Amino acid sequence: MFRTAVRNVLAHKARLLMTVLAVMLGVAFVSGTLVFTDTLSNAFRSQSAKNYDNVAVAVTSFGDPNDPESDPGVSQKTLDEIRALDGVAGAYGHVEGFAGVADPDGKLIDGTFGSPKGSNFAPGKDGKDPAYAFTDGSGPLKAGQIALDEATAAKGSYEVGDRVRVATNGPIQEFTLSGIFTTADGEVKAGGSLVLFDTAVAQKQYLKAGWYQDVTVVAAPGADDAKLLDAIEPLLPKSAEAKTGQAIAEEQARDIESGLGALKQVLLGFAGIALFVGIFLISNTFSMLVAQRTKELALMRAVGASRKQITRSVLIEAAVVGAIASAIGFVIGIGLAIGLRSGMAAFGMNVPPGPLVVTATPVIAALAVGVLITMLAAWLPGRRAAKIPPVAAMSSVHAVATTKSLVVRNSIGAVITALGAAAIVWGAGIGGDDGRLRIAAGAFFALIGIIILIPLLSRPVIALIRPLLTGPFGVSGKLAGQNAVRNPRRTGATASALAIGLTLVTGLSVLGVTVGQALDRMTTDNIKADYMVVMANGGDLDQSALTALEKADGVSAVSPQQSAYLELRKGGKGGKSERDGFVSASAVTPGAIEQVLNIDVVQGSLGSLAEGRIGVAEKTADKRGWKVGTDIPVTFGDKKQGTLTVGAVYKDSEFVSPVIVSTKVVNPHEAKPFIPQIFVKMDGGQTAANEKALISALGENPAITVMDHQDIRDQFGGMINLMLNILYGLLAMALLIAVLGVVNTLAMSVFERQQEIGMLRAIGLDRRRVKRMVRLEAVVISLFGALIGIGLGAFLGWAIGETIRASIPGYELVLPWDRIGIFLALAGLVGVLASLWPARSAARLNMLNAIKTE
Repeated sequence: MFRTAVRNVLAHKARLLMTVLAVMLGVAFVSGTLVFTDTLSNAFRSQSAKNYDNVAVAVTSFGDPNDPESDPGVSQKTLDEIRALDGVAGAYGHVEGFAGVADPDGKLIDGTFGSPKGSNFAPGKDGKDPAYAFTDGSGPLKAGQIALDEATAAKGSYEVGDRVRVATNGPIQEFTLSGIFTTADGEVKAGGSLVLFDTAVAQKQYLKAGWYQDVTVVAAPGADDAKLLDAIEPLLPKSAEAKTGQAIAEEQARDIESGLGALKQVLLGFAGIALFVGIFLISNTFSMLVAQRTKELALMRAVGASRKQITRSVLIEAAVVGAIASAIGFVIGIGLAIGLRSGMAAFGMNVPPGPLVVTATPVIAALAVGVLITMLAAWLPGRRAAKIPPVAAMSSVHAVATTKSLVVRNSIGAVITALGAAAIVWGAGIGGDDGRLRIAAGAFFALIGIIILIPLLSRPVIALIRPLLTGPFGVSGKLAGQNAVRNPRRTGATASALAIGLTLVTGLSVLGVTVGQALDRMTTDNIKADYMVVMANGGDLDQSALTALEKADGVSAVSPQQSAYLELRKGGKGGKSERDGFVSASAVTPGAIEQVLNIDVVQGSLGSLAEGRIGVAEKTADKRGWKVGTDIPVTFGDKKQGTLTVGAVYKDSEFVSPVIVSTKVVNPHEAKPFIPQIFVKMDGGQTAANEKALISALGENPAITVMDHQDIRDQFGGMINLMLNILYGLLAMALLIAVLGVVNTLAMSVFERQQEIGMLRAIGLDRRRVKRMVRLEAVVISLFGALIGIGLGAFLGWAIGETIRASIPGYELVLPWDRIGIFLALAGLVGVLASLWPARSAARLNMLNAIKTE
C-alpha cells in the first residue's frame, strides 16, 4: 500500500501542485516567524549583555523632581562616595531626556523607531566615557558644545565644528558639534538619535543641578560585583535601586523575550489562519483525486484491500505531499526571515548584528505542521473512499453524496451556526472584555457552521447571480451558472477559503472605519480651536511655548490642556467627603477654554474658573456627590493644602480631565507644569499665513508640531488605517491560498469534464466561449465566497463594535460600502485571474480526443 501511495503521488504531480503550494506557503509563514523572532531575540539579548558587559553595578533613581520631600535622584555627593569605595574603578552618573536634532533645512531628524534623546557626556579620570567611542572629535566639555551619534550626524550631513540646532522641551538652542561617536545603546542601534551635552547642561535641562538619574559602576580587576552591590546600597537614597549589571542584562533579556513573544503569537495566529484556509484546498484536491480513482480503489477492495488500508493509502499520499511541501516551505521560511530582518533595516529600524538562528523548534514545527495539516485535510476524503462498496464504485466514475449524508450535514451546520450567532449576539449585549470573549467563541462556531452549510447555501445564492450571467453572456453564462452548482460540496469548499479571508478583512474594515469616523466626529464636535500645538515626540511642552503663543500675532484665544493631579482630603462639607483619593485635572486658561473647546456645561458657569473655582465632569460629580457650591479639601503637588469650590458641572469630554481648574491655581504648586497640548484660536481661522505665524512665534522649533483640524483627524484615523493595512498584509497569505484553491478546483473540473467540453466544442461552442464559460464559473464561485465572507464579517464587526460603544462617544455603526465594493471587485478579479490557466487548457482540448476520454 505504501508503494501504491507513492506511485499515486508521482502519477498526479501536476494535480497536487496547488496542495504543495498551499502547505508550502503556510509552513513558510510559520518557520519564517519562528526563525525571525529567534534571530531577533538572540541579537537583542547579545546586545543587552554587551551593554552591561563592563558594568558591575547599575543604580537607577525613581525620584520625583517635583516632590520637595524626596531626593530627585542620586546626588553628586553620593556619586563621589561610590567612587571612593574599594574595588570601584569608575562610577559614571547620567541624566537623559528628549533632544531633537534639526537638519540644515530646519526639519527634525526623525529617529523612526528609536526616540530622539539627549544625555550627558560623563568622562572619567582618563577623559573618556566608556559608553561611547568617538570616531571624530571628542566629547562636549563646556556649555556650548554637543556630540552626535554617527547615524544622526550622517543624516544631517554634520561635521565636527558645525553649528547644530537642538530642540529640547524648552526653546530651541544652537551648539557647536565637538565630536561624533558610536555606541552600543539599544535605542540608537534601533535607529534613534542621541545628543550628548556637557553634564551641567544636561542636569539643568533634564533634572536638577548636581543630581543624576542613573549611575553605572565599573569594577576594578578582581573585585566581586555582589560585594560592590552590598557596599553601594547603604549609600543610596530610598528612591534609588541598585542591581548588578548581570542581573539587569538578564532582566532585559526576559523583557525582550516577552515583547517578541507577543509579536510571535500575532504572526503565528495569521499563519494559523493561512493553514486553516489551506485545509479546504487540500481536502478539495484529495476529494477530487479520490473521485477520479473510484474504479481503481474499488478494484483494490475487490482483490482484498480493507477499508483501513484504503484510508491509510490516502493518508500516506498526504504525508508524502506534506513532507515535500514542508521541506520546501522551511527553506522559503528561512529566506523570509532573512528578508524581514533586511526589511527592518530598510525602514530605519536597525537590528543589532548577529547570526541567523535556526534551532530545532522551527524545523520540527515546519514538518509537524505541514504533514499533520495535510493528513488531517485528506482524512475525510480517504474515509469516504473506503466506505464505497466495490460493486457500486465500479459502476460509477464519481461517488455521489447520499441524501441522508447531506441532510445530516445541513442539520449539524444549522445547529452550530445558530449557536455561534447566539453567542455573538449575547456577547454584543454584555459588552466589555467578557462580551468580546463570547463573540470570539461565537465567531469560531458560526464560521465552522457556515462552512458546513456552504454547499446548501450555494444553490440559492448562485441562483441570484445566474440571471446576471445568462443575459450578457448567453450560453457561456448559462453553462457557467449550472457548472458552479453541479457539485455543491466542491463549490462550497472552494468558496469557504475566500469566505474565511473576507470575513476577517470585512470585520476589521467595519470596525476600523466605524471607530475612525467616531473619532473624527469627536474631534470635529469638541475642538473649536483652529490649531493644536504638541511636541513631535508626544512629550510635554515647555511653559515658554505657551508664553510665545499668547504673544503671537493674530491669536484670539489660547489655552493649555495642562495635566495635574489633586489629592482629595477628608473633612469637606456639602458632599461625600469620606471618598478621598486622587483625581486628574486639566489646568486651563479661564475665558479662553470656552473658545477653544466645546464644553457642555449643565450647571454653573466656566466663568467661575477665573475666581479660582473648578469645573467637574458630570459622572465624577454624581459619583462623589458634588454639585455647584461644594467645597473640596485638596492637597496639591507640592503637598500644600487648600480648598476648592465647584463652580460648574459639565458633560464628560474626551479632551479634558474629570476636573477643570485654572492654571493660576495649580502652577504655584508645580515645579514644572506638564503641558501635553495647547489649543489656539486665531483671527481668520485656519490659513497658511496663520500657521506660519505660529511656527515663527515658536522659534521654528522642529520638535514642536502645529496641527490643524485635518492633521488632528489624521493623527487618530491614520493610526487606525496603518493598523488595518498591516492586518490586510498579514491576511494576504490566506487570500493567496484561497486563490490557489479556485485555480485548483477549476483545473480539476476541466480535467473531469474533458468529454463534456469536447461534446460542446463538437456542437458549435467555439474556443472563445469555452474560455468565457470557465472564466465565469470562477467569477461565480469567487463572488459566492465573497458574499458569504462579507456578510459574516459585517455581522462580527457590528458585534465587536457594540462592546466598545460605551468607551467611544458618538459611536455609530458605519458600513464601508466603498471598501465592500472593492472587496467584491477584487473577488471577481481573483476569479478571472484564477481561471486563466484552466480556461486556456479547456479551450485547447482536442475535441475528438476529449470525446473518447472516459
